[in-house]
Amino acid sequence: MDITGRKAVVLGGTSGIGLATTHRLAAAGATVVAVSRSPEKAGELPAGVTTAACDVLDRDAMAQLFASLAPFDILVSAATGGERAVGPFLEMDMDGFKGSFDKLWGYANAVRFGTGHLSEDGTIVLVSGSPARKIKPGQAAIGATGAAVESLVRSVAPEIAPRRLNVVSPGVIDTPMNPLTGAEREASFEAATADHVIPRAGTADEVAMAVVFLIENEFVTGTTVDVDGGWLLS
Repeated sequence: MDITGRKAVVLGGTSGIGLATTHRLAAAGATVVAVSRSPEKAGELPAGVTTAACDVLDRDAMAQLFASLAPFDILVSAATGGERAVGPFLEMDMDGFKGSFDKLWGYANAVRFGTGHLSEDGTIVLVSGSPARKIKPGQAAIGATGAAVESLVRSVAPEIAPRRLNVVSPGVIDTPMNPLTGAEREASFEAATADHVIPRAGTADEVAMAVVFLIENEFVTGTTVDVDGGWLLS
């Protein structure tokens, strides 16, 4: 797919991986709508980018948003949906575990209500996470949610052909989701990646590069692309 002149909708497009994807798509010549619950927090955005407010868990609002933006060629969702529960499963608050799946429900809403407004050669990319296939201690909720996202992609991709559906699976990425600052932030990333083949946190832009690859490559669908610094090999 030649991105130039295409219309893209990026859910979660005003922060972290979504924001990096917004920048890359705009730089490639796309017209981009960056969607989030609080788009006013995005700061300055590139030319060709507009914003819209929407909660990915609100089905009616999502359906209305897509109808108002239709038609479009590219749909990316990096929206987390909410908080993620961490810690030992047998000690976990089950409402927190259930709430972690808001990411899945948000993605399901995006695919369900967005696909019908895609162009015939349109493409969708979601963002999962390395715990979907290799879980570290305390990541039961995150891993189960990511595995469900990747299964959704494999299940639905054949249904929506010739439109394409893929997923990027990041490892430890330096984004605003990590609330720490300064030396404490650096130490947390060092500890989290010490046994990785590439022992550092990735950048949001490195993940966005993989998102753009999946958009451009028309021979890829139902696939997971790992951007994890060797998480799965450690």
